Amino acid sequence: MKKILAVTACPTGIAHTYMAAEALEKAAKEKGVSIKVETRGGVGVENAITADEIREAHAIILAVATDADEARFAGKPIIKASPGEAIKNAASLIEKAVQAKPAKQDYVSQVEQTKSERSSQRTGPYKHLMNGVSFMIPLVVAGGLLIAISFIFGIEAFKEEGTLAAALMNIGGGAAFALMVPILAGYIAYSIADRPGLAPGLVGGMLASQGGSGFLGGIIAGFLAGYIAKFLKDYIKLPRNFEGLKPVLIIPFFSTLVVGLLMVYVIGTPVSNIMEGLSNWLAGLNTGNAVALGLILGAMMAFDMGGPVNKAAYTFAVGLLASNIYEPMAAVMAAGMTPPLGLWLATMLAPKNFTVEEKEAGKAAGVLGISFITEGAIPFAAADPFRVIPSLMVGSATAGALSMVFNAALKAPHGGIFVLFIPNAVTNVLMYALAIAIGTVVTAVMVNLLKGMKVKKSTTEESSTKIAG
Repeated sequence: MKKILAVTACPTGIAHTYMAAEALEKAAKEKGVSIKVETRGGVGVENAITADEIREAHAIILAVATDADEARFAGKPIIKASPGEAIKNAASLIEKAVQAKPAKQDYVSQVEQTKSERSSQRTGPYKHLMNGVSFMIPLVVAGGLLIAISFIFGIEAFKEEGTLAAALMNIGGGAAFALMVPILAGYIAYSIADRPGLAPGLVGGMLASQGGSGFLGGIIAGFLAGYIAKFLKDYIKLPRNFEGLKPVLIIPFFSTLVVGLLMVYVIGTPVSNIMEGLSNWLAGLNTGNAVALGLILGAMMAFDMGGPVNKAAYTFAVGLLASNIYEPMAAVMAAGMTPPLGLWLATMLAPKNFTVEEKEAGKAAGVLGISFITEGAIPFAAADPFRVIPSLMVGSATAGALSMVFNAALKAPHGGIFVLFIPNAVTNVLMYALAIAIGTVVTAVMVNLLKGMKVKKSTTEESSTKIAG
């Protein structure tokens, strides 16, 4: 029996979400089709779809008018409709899903599916932290690029009121960067407690930002808000007639009050002191310590390519942008670009070490590499982890260390090679490009040396077998 998955969601999340789910379930039952429907309503996600269920599914129905986290379904045939259409024509949607042909995947789609599977496998605090980071990154990217563009008119041009440079700095630094920590905290809390966690998380994050405790304070505020809101949601019981007061009045008020008081009177000052100490230490790094930090961040970026260790290094660097510390961000991006770039170069330098499919995949990996999508190296690493992963780590550590030695600073947290063409977005840009190039070459040489040993060993064994025969 073919298994169908569905997601229903409407803007208000009250009636149509559940009516569409009921209609799809009824139509599937009549046709003898197995279906599971995830609803995204006013109280949050219910009957959530798992990674294993996605893997086993034949097709996906998205009856949604809001976000449904579509990326997790990469590689599966998807039938899209509105919630209203699902209510009226559920049988037709079920039939389309049953008849859907399996989607063909190219290399980029494989990478996206791997990223999606990794995301769905996240659990506990790490999952909640990454949810906050994922919502924060667009603000950091937009803000960082706007600040960088303001520097085109001169490093201090923004200080002159009424100028375009001043407006760009205000939009990027005054608005986008000001929202970074509140959004981080808000969506950590949202991941834990769903919608009831958002208000206290945003408020706690704003207090962290205003109090100088930065991204560390925001992370603490997010977890506090989430678990406090979840506790109130789970343990406050009201008569059915008053249940509607919980999500709009009781939970937001009490959770925001508790989180706010804790941030002001207990957490804010000590975390602010920690952030100040960290900023001073990073600002005063000598060459030896800078190299060590670059090596560590670089190796972390290549260790699991989009996994927890990679994300820890990236989050650390992004968080420091709000404190005007840009060097770790440069090291992290350089180290994140070299794994796929190095594999692309390796397939060009020694094609005999790779299969036909890997040589074709190398071209796509190169494009992903210049775009700072480290996950482009994952299929190669999965096929030959003991040779590829150490090579990637050495190359990335080299790029990260050289970036720190060259004192390169990056004001935008993403963009790959394209951000290098924005004046003043990267300091010491030529040496920074050299760091990326050297890291790429080191990766390619290491990969081919280790793979060459494998090929040589196989050839020797074949010759011995023929002689013995």
